[in-house]
Amino acid sequence: MDTPFARTALGSGLWLAWLLMGLVLADALQALRARTLARLGVAAAVLIPLALLLASGGADELSIMKEYANRSEEYWRAVVRHCQIVALALFFTLVIGLPLGWVAHRYLRAGRAMFPLLNIIQTIPSIALFGLLMAPLAWLAASWPALGRAGISGVGLAPGVLALTLYCLLPVVRGTLAGLAQVPSAVTQAGQGLGFSPGQLFWQAQVPLALPVVLGGVRTASIQAVGLAAVTALIGAGGLGSLMFEGLFSSAQDLVLLGVVPIVVLGALVDGVFKLLIRLARSATPSLELAQ
Repeated sequence: MDTPFARTALGSGLWLAWLLMGLVLADALQALRARTLARLGVAAAVLIPLALLLASGGADELSIMKEYANRSEEYWRAVVRHCQIVALALFFTLVIGLPLGWVAHRYLRAGRAMFPLLNIIQTIPSIALFGLLMAPLAWLAASWPALGRAGISGVGLAPGVLALTLYCLLPVVRGTLAGLAQVPSAVTQAGQGLGFSPGQLFWQAQVPLALPVVLGGVRTASIQAVGLAAVTALIGAGGLGSLMFEGLFSSAQDLVLLGVVPIVVLGALVDGVFKLLIRLARSATPSLELAQ
């Protein structure tokens, strides 16, 4: 008998099957070296029928859609908050990491001292790092009330963004160093021979040639930030992790999926955007020809 409380849940086997099919499809596209247009066509063939199914209401009886209907406002607030956490973490990562990568390239001793510290930060479990940051930030907020009024405290957005920034520094610094290091010495010598100033040589020759590799490091950091941002919910930062952990603590699988699926989608979108940017950077890279 029909009842408004009835729900239909997709089994874990179906989710695993979809995941495996996605991995097989991605591997096939990579093995075939499919062009961007072909990849977009495959994505459209998969996503358009799914979008039509959701828009038509044919999936409204699924339990995950019931969870969404009951929490639609909370869900979109969580999505916006998650994107905010990731964007802030990446902003500070780039502001700090790109200059550090240049310093590591310019001064070898600084690089040798820097990378062991960044490697140690990577080995600290995320929850432990969040806990370590709570006390210092709480002390700062208590000692300087202006910082507290600015939103810096032991819980919430500040420790989450700071921890994510620390985690994301290593791939950005390493990518910047690798990108600058692979610039051919002939380019530097040719620029000097043409009378380029150090600034001109850096911005007009070294940066364009290093950009694809640098973007590769930023891509890794971005995907890492999208996933780790979920853990910041444990210290009150919010985001999609709040839905995920609420579902875990209440043994509600569909609520967990409501938080996890958007994180996977965001990660895939970020990955796709950076792949496109890297391809564009490679195609726009000057052919080692220096001209003022």
